[in-house]
Amino acid sequence: MPEFLQYGFMLRALIAGLAVAAICPVIGLFLVLRRLSLIADTLAHVSLGGVALGLLLGFPPTLGALGVALVGAAGIERLRASGRLPGEAALAIFLSGGFAVAVVLLSFARGFNADLFAYLFGSLLTVSPLDLLLILGLGALVGGTVVLFYKELFAITFNEELARVAGIPVGAINLLLTLLTALTVVIAMRVVGILLVSALLVIPTVTALQLSRSFRSALSMAVAFALAAVLGGLIAAYYLNLAAGGAIVLVALAFFAGVSLVRRGPVHQSA
Repeated sequence: MPEFLQYGFMLRALIAGLAVAAICPVIGLFLVLRRLSLIADTLAHVSLGGVALGLLLGFPPTLGALGVALVGAAGIERLRASGRLPGEAALAIFLSGGFAVAVVLLSFARGFNADLFAYLFGSLLTVSPLDLLLILGLGALVGGTVVLFYKELFAITFNEELARVAGIPVGAINLLLTLLTALTVVIAMRVVGILLVSALLVIPTVTALQLSRSFRSALSMAVAFALAAVLGGLIAAYYLNLAAGGAIVLVALAFFAGVSLVRRGPVHQSA
């Protein structure tokens, strides 16, 4: 067994990180292909309000982030579906509004503290057994839901109008995808932090899309890049005394830069 895995906290960090790496690109691929990458960043900022609420009222911040993120996801999708605002405008409103609410709540909680920084920038090396159970449980929920509704999610990703004609409840599936994104954000924020969570959804995905020729190959390659980034970042964090979240994202960026040099073409719209 490698030296760094002889410690319980490192083993928990590795399991949590790999679980997150297996889930984030799955959701990220649907978002990137639908040009909704910003929704992950928006929900991350919205969830910060839940973290602040938890710190203020004394209940687990992760639960606060989960509740607020799910409510925010439903609000975003309802505003987008109504057509009253362009999609980007709806996301911008929730992003700025969620961050503003968090700042106000934190002012009541006497500002920033160590707990808040752990959620902002990630604290993978301090993942507790309870955190690990939550990550694995929510990860299984997200993964199982994607498997169950894979055909519907695939259909609306590549041709929403055709999916509607085929009888797929497009509105409900769009809402489902947004809710799954909220769950994924909450899962990932403990690993890479709220400020970097969208990177783990997007960077491995766009890296894979440069090499893949089909949706399925893009999905498998994106997960592989994410797993490698988490493993490489965690090892670098342990031996070089770096922030784990930042190290993971930098490794993912290194993969993206390397793959960009041998880019073969965009993903084909096939299963």
